[in-house]
Amino acid sequence: MKPITKFISSNVVAAGLLTAVAFGLWHAVPTTPAQAAPTVDHSLVPVSTPASFADVIEAVKPAVVNISSSSPAAARHAGPGSQMPFPEGPFPGGPSMEEFFRRFFDRQSGPVPDAEMPEVHAMGSGFIIDPDGLVVTNNHVIEGANEIIVTLNDGTRHPAELVGRDPKTDLALLRIEVDEPLPYVDFGNSETTRAGDWVIAIGNPFGLGGTATTGIVSARGRDIQAGPFDDFLQIDAPINQGNSGGPLFDTTGRVIGVNTAIYSPNGGNVGIGFAIPASLAAPVIDQLRNDGFVERGWLGVQIQQIDEEIAEGLGLESANGALVASVVPESPADAAGLQPGDVIVGFEDAEIEDIKDLTRQVAAVRPDSEVELQVWRDGKTVELEVDLGENPEDLATRASVAAGEGDESTASLGLSLVPITPDNRQRYGIDEKVEGALVAGVAPGSPAALKGLRPGDVILRVGQKPVSNPSDVTGEVDRLRDTERPSVVFQVARGGEQRFLAVPLA
Repeated sequence: MKPITKFISSNVVAAGLLTAVAFGLWHAVPTTPAQAAPTVDHSLVPVSTPASFADVIEAVKPAVVNISSSSPAAARHAGPGSQMPFPEGPFPGGPSMEEFFRRFFDRQSGPVPDAEMPEVHAMGSGFIIDPDGLVVTNNHVIEGANEIIVTLNDGTRHPAELVGRDPKTDLALLRIEVDEPLPYVDFGNSETTRAGDWVIAIGNPFGLGGTATTGIVSARGRDIQAGPFDDFLQIDAPINQGNSGGPLFDTTGRVIGVNTAIYSPNGGNVGIGFAIPASLAAPVIDQLRNDGFVERGWLGVQIQQIDEEIAEGLGLESANGALVASVVPESPADAAGLQPGDVIVGFEDAEIEDIKDLTRQVAAVRPDSEVELQVWRDGKTVELEVDLGENPEDLATRASVAAGEGDESTASLGLSLVPITPDNRQRYGIDEKVEGALVAGVAPGSPAALKGLRPGDVILRVGQKPVSNPSDVTGEVDRLRDTERPSVVFQVARGGEQRFLAVPLA
């Protein structure tokens, strides 16, 4: 793959934070007490900088890998999450941060290639977590790839298969086939990491594999609006293009973060990087390892943050909670009786302080679980029981991974189709008058991906015959294949427009 340019930074920050904690980079030096305010705790003992990180780096480096991939240009356009766009809306830190903060994607040129470029090549990093060949990396490193190559520390190259991925946390799990057990590393405890702890980042910056950098954890809990579960470690250990997906180690050689993004005005390191903390990454990787996908609870509401004025207008004592702006029809929230204007202030008796808090609480519970919500309504708190569903976006991700693996005739085209439901109508903005089969997943590098089909498209016709569900599409594709036609023509609805696309049947 090409060097990562937009999502390297997150992991980098986490790595720096963890490093600083482990080696005690931050230390207090006795000073003259100030006359006002409380003084510094002078009982802290100054700790010197470690003489060398060589032993730790030597121990963990064999488990760090380089990842390269190639993707059809069309596949990089296909599907939500194939590109991670700069976040819209108010940006934390104001206009100056918005101007300079750019996440880095795994490509050298930056712009999405045009039709004249047949393939996109990218580079990233990863690390082995199992002697049998399981490799962790960022989702954006392998998104849309039709070929993934893992290069080990000894230079040997292995084709990799995708075990599972989770766009919401930007994590992915790969598997390579090996004859002998591989060196591997374990996740550590990022919850004990403090700002000032030493961290070590190892990866493949600019294609220079096996590069180690050190720094400290600069801050914890950063929300850079990359996704609903932002809780990044900020680090100052230098990371650059190609570091995405690589490990951030503490000084004991445990992985406390996955380097993901940087803050940079020019694409290079300026000392501010971000890493997904191990406390978030490890449970996601466990689900991908066991199931191949991530299941999260789903409530079915649109929520917004409460400010002081709204809190006063609703009679709340504080601006805590998540305000329900709308309820998805036929969703778990709808069935439980939630209404627009309700304020969710508690989840299973845990206080909800803001919308991120609610999002994480709901996502931490498996679908089909019954939970109790505390809701502020009409000047008092009421309790509602909700049977959580499964997040439609997670279903779509699962379908995109599974596309091409089923026994339906459309699988050979790289398509996974599902019926249109009220949930996915709202999610994809499908007009009520549109009927057909919804594209839930497109296999990277497949005939459908090469022709530009993507999740959210609705197939209206196969050839000249209208269709209303996936079975109609499957039957008509089978019939046309029997006639030995070279391709099948789909009429597709997307974003209020309609077009015809010819997909090869071979």
